[in-house]
Amino acid sequence: MSSHHDHQKGLLITAIGGLTLTVDIPLIRLADGGAWTIMLLRTGTTFVSAMIVWSVWRALSRNAPQLIPGWPGLVVAICYGLTGVTFVTAVYHTSTANLVFILAFNTVFAALLSWIFLGERPRLVTIIAMLIMIFGVLVIVGGSIGTGHLFGDFMALCSAFFVAVAITISRASGKDMGFTALVGVLLPLVLAAFMVTGEGFHVNAPWWIIFNGGVILPISFFCLANGPKYITGPEVAMFYLLETVLAPVWVWMIFAETPTRNSLIGGAILIVSLIAHSLWQLQEGRKRRPDLAVHHPT
Repeated sequence: MSSHHDHQKGLLITAIGGLTLTVDIPLIRLADGGAWTIMLLRTGTTFVSAMIVWSVWRALSRNAPQLIPGWPGLVVAICYGLTGVTFVTAVYHTSTANLVFILAFNTVFAALLSWIFLGERPRLVTIIAMLIMIFGVLVIVGGSIGTGHLFGDFMALCSAFFVAVAITISRASGKDMGFTALVGVLLPLVLAAFMVTGEGFHVNAPWWIIFNGGVILPISFFCLANGPKYITGPEVAMFYLLETVLAPVWVWMIFAETPTRNSLIGGAILIVSLIAHSLWQLQEGRKRRPDLAVHHPT
């Protein structure tokens, strides 16, 4: 019964995180500032907000999670920090649709890393889904050649890789990484502070990015970083997919930014293959669960 409760808890936590994350890119765009200034405000407010919540939690309870649980936590924090740098860079160098579609590729990286380091050999269906998704990313990147978006697409791919590394290590350790993702923002914060001292502070609507860093990111990071503790990789990936689907919609509604044909085709390939594969894995998990219940009664 407790494992069923944990599973439901994991689904709810991750759903909240995934849904909250969908407004991240629109809020960055609404702030209308220089990349380093936006990174400084986004990470600075996230870190302050996280430290306030953690301090209150620690004062009220002995069970407050560690900020960085050991060496695995340190590597996860660095990965999320690198993601903070590559993600904001990608926002400024490619379209929103390209960025979020390529970010969905983190599931392929996660499957490969789990295979290499955790010995979780992917099934044939997973390998086929991965090959289809690789084709989808190539369609998107192919459409960016000559448009100046290639560097931004590469940064998005780096973000997907670092998120996959963080998820894989979190799953392998089984530790609470909720605050680790938030502490990781120190890396982009220090880098952005150094760059801003040289080029100056440029932002037209700072309140959007302060709200993003102070409220939106702590909620989404904490929930998504805690997801792998309760639910499987494909289930976590399904909720990351919310940003892939909804962020371009919000940007289209607010800024009238229409995705290119290649971006839509590649994105559709990614989304359909990811949904189909995740649903297949969830079905497989349900089939195995009754067998486990028979052999291991709770």
